[in-house]
Amino acid sequence: RGIYLCGHSAGAHLAAMVLSTDWTEFRVVPDIKGTVLVSGVYDLEPILHTYVNDALKMSREVAQRNSPMRHVAPVVPAACEVLVAVAQHDSPEFRRQSQEYSQALRAAGWSVSLLDLAGVDHFDVIEKLSEDSYVLTQVGRRPVRGR
Repeated sequence: RGIYLCGHSAGAHLAAMVLSTDWTEFRVVPDIKGTVLVSGVYDLEPILHTYVNDALKMSREVAQRNSPMRHVAPVVPAACEVLVAVAQHDSPEFRRQSQEYSQALRAAGWSVSLLDLAGVDHFDVIEKLSEDSYVLTQVGRRPVRGR
């Protein structure tokens, strides 16, 4: 029973936004058991100054509103465990954001682990999930503590 969230890159951003949502506003209490965020984007402001924003046309206000880093909620009793994973050969920005987001969650009382995955880049960090011996595959098979 319950929901497990996992996302990579923009998918990790979306999963982190789920964690940032005030579900009481919607009169819902999702039963999220665990979250795995892989090489995610947690602060959209740096995108404002890149070619990526040429197509998005994102304003600073939109970037701030949609940046999970800026909306870390204090932990609630039913909060899930969070694993933030980042690839060794991810860009410095992905690595920085993963470290800072995991620190922000921890400071807010969340149970969070940061996993630095050696020898992989932004793409094969997720492609290797098909390998039984891959560390991230093994982590996904562990039972969730205390739930």
